[in-house]
Amino acid sequence: MSEQVVTNKDNYSRLSYKQELNLTNSEPQIIKYFDNMKLKEIEPTTQNIHESIFEEDLSIVINEVVRLIFEELNQGKEEHVIKKHVFDFINDHNVCLKEIFIWLSNNQNNSDSIYLFGYFHYYGIKTKINKQNAFELYLKATELRNDLAQLELINMYMDGEGVEKDHKKAFELSKDLEKGETPSGINKLGYCYGNGIGTDINVKKAFELYQKAADLGNIRALCNLGLFYKNGKVVAKDNDKAFELFKKSAEGEFSGGITMLGRCYELGIGTSIDKKMSFELYQKAANMRNDVAQFNLALMYEIGNGIKSDMNKAIYWYKKSAELGNKYAQNKLLQI
Repeated sequence: MSEQVVTNKDNYSRLSYKQELNLTNSEPQIIKYFDNMKLKEIEPTTQNIHESIFEEDLSIVINEVVRLIFEELNQGKEEHVIKKHVFDFINDHNVCLKEIFIWLSNNQNNSDSIYLFGYFHYYGIKTKINKQNAFELYLKATELRNDLAQLELINMYMDGEGVEKDHKKAFELSKDLEKGETPSGINKLGYCYGNGIGTDINVKKAFELYQKAADLGNIRALCNLGLFYKNGKVVAKDNDKAFELFKKSAEGEFSGGITMLGRCYELGIGTSIDKKMSFELYQKAANMRNDVAQFNLALMYEIGNGIKSDMNKAIYWYKKSAELGNKYAQNKLLQI
């Protein structure tokens, strides 16, 4: 069965952090997830803010945080990974989140600080989650030509978060980023063409854009491109090419690429069958909270595919996958 195009919001809850092509029935859609993380929760006074770090130093830290997010988004890294790296960076510089929040609220004078203030509101960092405020801040930063904020706007228009859903605007914003050679924007535009988001479906154009983003090192695009070669869509079916693309995506630590590489080893796609390697890759991606890998891992435990059958572990991973919204896992639990 070939991959089906999906436009359902349940399957695409946040488009910058998920595969832009759906998988087959045995390869359900990857969705977003977040980790609850503990950070330094020092409540600073005005005095110790100035004692711990100079204003100009804090400004530099904030600019570096924004740069980090932008670079990793363009590499195709996943949302929870970027978020962890942001928190690690902040902690490594001995700054607490409250300090940054206070500084941002008093320094809304450039696109980076406006964007990051929106980021704090979107995720509820030192404030309540407020998607509408986040949208307004991202919009303001986008008007100042902040590409990172524009990427976030595309997601919100696609999902209807903080604003009414508007696929046409999402498409136009993606086209604008593609002109600027922004890898994540190029990959996103490929998704638009592949799924008819704000434009007519054009699978050939989607393939070309995924190729362009992959050439720029985007690990999501590498995985998406691999799906084209695996299924023989637009290009001739080439399992060897698909395997190499999934491998490169996996080497970049994209859980979707890791999962698809595991699939290749399980079924012998472009390589020899190696159930042990398949199991290890599914385990790795499952630990990264990838619902597809969790489902596949559970299935291996249930039927004893290359490993000793263990129904308790199978149920454990089906539950984990189901909690992330995987409908195949949810159905499995009803059958057990």
